[in-house]
Amino acid sequence: MLKQKRAVIGFAGFLLAATTIAATPVFAQSKDPNQPQTKTDCLDRTNAAGADCAKDGGGTPGAGPAATGTVFLPALIVDLFPNPAGGGGTPLPTPDPRRDPASALPSPTAPADAPVVPAAVPGGPVISPTDLVATEPQRAIVGDHVPDEVLVTVDGDAGVVQQIAASFGLEVRSQRQSRLLGTTLARFGILDGRPVGVVLAQMAADGRTRRREPNHVYSLQQAAGIVNYAFDRIELDEKQASGENVRVAVIDTGIDDSNPALSGVIADQFDAMPEVPIEKRDHGTSIDGLIAGVGALKGMAPGAKIYHARAFEGGKSTMDVILAALDWAAEQDVRIINMSFVGPKNDLLGIACRNARALGIVLVAAAGNNGPKAPYGYPAAYDGVIAVTATDAKDGLMPQANRGAYVFISAPGVEMVAPSGAGSEVVTGTSFAAAIVSGAVANLIHIAPDRSADEIEKALAATARDLGPKGRDNDFGYGLLDTKAAEGAKE
Repeated sequence: MLKQKRAVIGFAGFLLAATTIAATPVFAQSKDPNQPQTKTDCLDRTNAAGADCAKDGGGTPGAGPAATGTVFLPALIVDLFPNPAGGGGTPLPTPDPRRDPASALPSPTAPADAPVVPAAVPGGPVISPTDLVATEPQRAIVGDHVPDEVLVTVDGDAGVVQQIAASFGLEVRSQRQSRLLGTTLARFGILDGRPVGVVLAQMAADGRTRRREPNHVYSLQQAAGIVNYAFDRIELDEKQASGENVRVAVIDTGIDDSNPALSGVIADQFDAMPEVPIEKRDHGTSIDGLIAGVGALKGMAPGAKIYHARAFEGGKSTMDVILAALDWAAEQDVRIINMSFVGPKNDLLGIACRNARALGIVLVAAAGNNGPKAPYGYPAAYDGVIAVTATDAKDGLMPQANRGAYVFISAPGVEMVAPSGAGSEVVTGTSFAAAIVSGAVANLIHIAPDRSADEIEKALAATARDLGPKGRDNDFGYGLLDTKAAEGAKE
């Protein structure tokens, strides 16, 4: 009897641990270091619990939608710009520092148990976002998430998905075949109020499920902010700059494709959240314009072809929507994917990034605007992703930028003029610094189309102009991007 009581107590403790949820909102990376954080687009304490743009944890336990200012949309939470002050709260343990690409870049080969990217590319664009999936063993949930959904990768077809839903008292809200995950993704709805952690724990032993994850929330990284000084700072000749015919995917907000700066720039568009009305177009318009804009607001790589996936509204998106956008981007035969957003660590996103890199795609992401004490930001902190921080016209670091061993390179991102839905505006944030790097990489690929993603990453690391402490550091990474030097770097 005593053993039975102990077993019951132990199981109850396990369930209690499984239901623990740490709230960690994620945001688009951009903001004005000279304004109070409550006045910037990406910084608002009322909308951020702890390290809002945190990647691997942090935040205030128990902070729910009301505390984080989350906007609920059909099966979706969205929030792009808010960023917490100084990364608030105590950082959670961070992952091991990423490999050193300057010395040796191991092949981005996936572990034996990782899904294999299908050799054949399905025809046509990805249908509207299905949902995502989860991790292997049950674990504590990190980050803001849709409170009544789980994402699961499933071995089987639609019939198996329905069987799983029936077994666990769930509702199938969407499902699709993911190219980058190499398996069926199902988004299940929880109808009876069970916490996400409990459902994930219950599903952990079901052999029909491969990975189980919360439907995490991610946010764009922008801050509001006078001439575009980026060409000069990154050693790119404005008159010679060109990304002609280089395909670049951008995952962001909707865009104003009537803006003159985007005339002839957008090759194709995909809406990963078609049931959500488009209200904001500024952030995505600015990102596309900084990469490949034409006319008075010339981008870093005019002539590049932008494949734009709308995956954010109100500053936020969820993991399932982002994965749908990534799958679509991979099918467009792009060479670069720009991801100017930050969120929690999620195994599905990590697998998608690893498999995209294995396809030869250069992945560029915002490091985050959550301050020096913020946890690592994802997808920037994944191996094979170039994590970009923001500097100003005097090469000073943006005060709100994330720090950490994952920061790879610095680029202009403070008070730059960029096209927007209203015409143009001054912008600040690691979102925009990432766009500058994507444009620079497009120039490198235009000049040498056969250059691989590994070779480009090595060249950027080896030629960056050192800033801060000697050598690579947690603030500036390898230093300031030097496009001219990277172009001439020997293999």
